Amino acid sequence: MRYVTTGASRGLGLEFVRQLLERGDAVEAGVLLLEENADVLRALARESKGRLRVHPLDVTDPASVGAFARAVDKGGPLDVLINNAGIFGGTEPLSELDFQGVLRTFDTNALGALRVTSALLPTLRRGSIRRIACLSSRAGSLTENTLGGLYAYRLSKAALNMGVRNLAMELRPEGFTVLCLHPGWARTDMGGPTAPQTPEESVQGLLQVLDRARTEDTGRFIDFRGQEVAW
Repeated sequence: MRYVTTGASRGLGLEFVRQLLERGDAVEAGVLLLEENADVLRALARESKGRLRVHPLDVTDPASVGAFARAVDKGGPLDVLINNAGIFGGTEPLSELDFQGVLRTFDTNALGALRVTSALLPTLRRGSIRRIACLSSRAGSLTENTLGGLYAYRLSKAALNMGVRNLAMELRPEGFTVLCLHPGWARTDMGGPTAPQTPEESVQGLLQVLDRARTEDTGRFIDFRGQEVAW
């Protein structure tokens, strides 16, 4: 199968690429700041015998998203899109909130996934699987927010969740399956060194969820263990 993964130069995005290549899939990887961050990806591409292609991608820039979509489309139909690119934003309280920083986080995490999905829809429509996954977080759950804080991240992920629900309703008649996925708290640059899950464990579980997904699952919010997450 043929996948797209955004935010692929590190963390969960890079682990998605590794595991997909290991099992024989083809991957189109979108990377911010291509020249600076993609050394590992370039090595994987050299070893992949053409199954991995690496492209520059800034999900907040419509021109960059458009160029990425055109490059992906040249490779043929697309089966699965994994919207992984994201940033954490600040941790300051309301009295010190950087509102421009909140907007940047929202633009990346919520609108970025919608930009990429919209641009790649024609290529996904040519595929037979028609699956879209957006990496969200329990931090975006209204039900599970019992601590507050993390304004930028929580707001952006809650908005992403609503975007996924909208996409699921809009694309259901075409046979698409659109999912929100919670990767757990993984030991990445964003998750930190004390997180309980390894990237390997998180991505292995997420790929199992994606592999099992069917059209009747569209619009669900699921964690890496296959458990439902409250909205």
